[in-house]
Amino acid sequence: MNKHTYTQFDNELEAIRKRLLEMGGLVAQQLTRAIEGLGTGNQELLEQVIADDRKVNEEEVALDDACIHVIARHAPTAGDLRMVMTMIQMITDLERIGDEAKKIAKAGRQIIDSDAAFVPKVELRHVSTMVVEMLQGALDAFARMDPTASPDIVRRDKEVDAIFKGIMRQLITYMMEDPRVITRSLDVLFIAKSIERIGDHAKNLSEYVVYMVKGRDVRHEGVEALERASGAE
Repeated sequence: MNKHTYTQFDNELEAIRKRLLEMGGLVAQQLTRAIEGLGTGNQELLEQVIADDRKVNEEEVALDDACIHVIARHAPTAGDLRMVMTMIQMITDLERIGDEAKKIAKAGRQIIDSDAAFVPKVELRHVSTMVVEMLQGALDAFARMDPTASPDIVRRDKEVDAIFKGIMRQLITYMMEDPRVITRSLDVLFIAKSIERIGDHAKNLSEYVVYMVKGRDVRHEGVEALERASGAE
């Protein structure tokens, strides 16, 4: 490629990267609004989360198309191709985070509309804050092209998994003690599961950054190997 073509390619790549980060900001906002709406009983916030899912889906389609066109026009190789392929993977995970935020909002809407006496008291705000921070950390790592945060995000994902299991046990106990709370307990369980899945997606995003920067696929390796690969030791 000549100099003009390289400049055009860099500009297109940067435009996609910027839009991906904007998409990440939107899904982080969706998640924050879903948890806030659930915690405060604010139906308007929940409805906004559900409405914004369409924007996320539209961005996924547009960004996937932009990535495909970049590959077709410029035939990138080595690190450039790795970046484009990484962004395609990240776009998919971000869209799925948006889907989970919408699920939280829909379940939250049912809880708010129900009799509060039959809604189990389960603490979700702490684990929700954790996954929001994981998502923001992964997006920041991508923005700075710095994979060193990945091991910490993976460790936090293990904490989120453990918290989810604790919530599940707590809800089972509530349902056994009082069958009247079963319906709402299942709603809370679905919300907790969505939060846990968002943690998984945030972990995926952080691992993609390691692959993009270091050229090593670390998705199925332990934390110690991830630390070595990311340079976080």
